[in-house]
Order: sequence, then structure tokens, then C-alpha cells
Amino acid sequence: MKDNTEHMHYVGKEISPEQFIPEHTLAYVIKGIMNVYDGNKLISLHAGDCYIARKNRLARYNKEKVNNELEKVFVFFDEAFLKRFQERHKPAITKFKSNETLAQVKKSDLLPNYIQSLLPYYNHGKIKEAFADVKREELLIILLQKQPELAGLLFDYGIPQKINIEEFMNCNFKFNVSIERFAYLTGRSISSFKRDFKTTFNETPNHWLMQKRLQEAHFLIEKKKKKSSEIYLELGFEDLSHFSFAFKKQFGYAPSDLKK
Repeated sequence: MKDNTEHMHYVGKEISPEQFIPEHTLAYVIKGIMNVYDGNKLISLHAGDCYIARKNRLARYNKEKVNNELEKVFVFFDEAFLKRFQERHKPAITKFKSNETLAQVKKSDLLPNYIQSLLPYYNHGKIKEAFADVKREELLIILLQKQPELAGLLFDYGIPQKINIEEFMNCNFKFNVSIERFAYLTGRSISSFKRDFKTTFNETPNHWLMQKRLQEAHFLIEKKKKKSSEIYLELGFEDLSHFSFAFKKQFGYAPSDLKK
């Protein structure tokens, strides 16, 4: 009989509920498929695939079972841990060339064996705290031995710099993150972000985001014949009822009426 449950194992802090990557995160798919979208590109991870998701980026993912099975491992490399590792091992660091949100980890014999070695230590999806740092250190040694260039990604402790707010928001308005997070990612304090946003869009961030998402929803339902249930999460809404209420308040009719 096939296992019809989903298994997610993680080492370190739990995943942020926001569509934001707060720390460098290794994702390894054991069974099934994980689809990751970063605003520019959609990447599908299949069984045996492994990527490092770069911190301070926006991303959302969905998953697909294969033969009713889905199992994946996330390992979080927080800054404090990375600094301790760097101090202890002093890896050589060169500039990491790619600017992609997901950096592919090269396949090796050691990595699948390492992933399997993790599984006995898990308790309800999370590795026992006593082993967490030891197993993360082991993983980093494996990664840097195979791909020394990853040091340039993992040991970069920089924060987002000030960027063009109009370009960034028009590209990323669909992501469900807080205004404070948008401010941080554009290299601004919350007060500076709101001020620059008003200058650029002549709107408050919350009102602009709602209008932008609903306009996109209207287009997708009317022109692309999409269903509300297919798009509300992709447009940054947390639940279907909130989306339907906001849509009707904005346009005067329900999404289902537009389809008719």
C-alpha cells in the first residue's frame, strides 16, 4: 500500500508563513515534486533534486504527490550558525556568480546518504535539537567540498540595498508579505518606504496592493477564464472568502458573476 501522507522534515527554524526566505535554505526532494516561483521563474524540483534558496528573496511553492507520496527536507542556515562555522573552518570565499533565487546543488554520492542519515533523528518533522547543529555542520562540509563556490553565497551577510521601488513592486505585488517586509527588501525603513511609495504611486501601499491584485484577478477571470480557487493564493490572498469579499466590494459583483 502506498503512503498517502505528506512528510516534511526540517533542521533549524521553521518556515516563515510569509512568502519570503529569511535565511539561506536547502531544499531536498525525496519523493514527489515541489514547484517554486520567485517572481521571475518557475522551477520544478523532482525526487533527488536539491537547491539552496537564497535569503532575502520572495518565493512561493506548491507541491505535487507522485504515486500518492511526497517527502522533502528543509535545512535552514541562519546567520549565527554560519558565522560560527566560518570562524571554525575558515572556508575560502569567492564571489558567487549567479544572482538566481535558487542555486542548484550538484549531485553527489554523499548528499543522498546524508539525507537518509537525517531521518532517524526526526521527531514530528523536526530534528532533535541536540543533533541540529552537528548535522548542519556535516551538510555544509559536504556542500563546500563538492561546490566551494557556494561559500560566496552562504557567507555573504549583506542586507538589501535601496532599489527602484516602482520596478520592484510591479514585479512582486502578488507575493503575500507584510509592508514591513516590502520596505526591508527595497532597502528602506518603513517610514521611508511609505513616503517614497506615496511619491511614486500617489497611493498608500495597502490600498495600491489591494487594487493591483484585484485588477489582476479581474483580468484572469474574465480573459483567461480562471476560477477564483485557482488564483487567490497566487495573488497574495490568504483565503478564498476574503478574496471574494474584496472582489465584490471593488467591482460590485462576485467573481462567479463575471464568469457568467
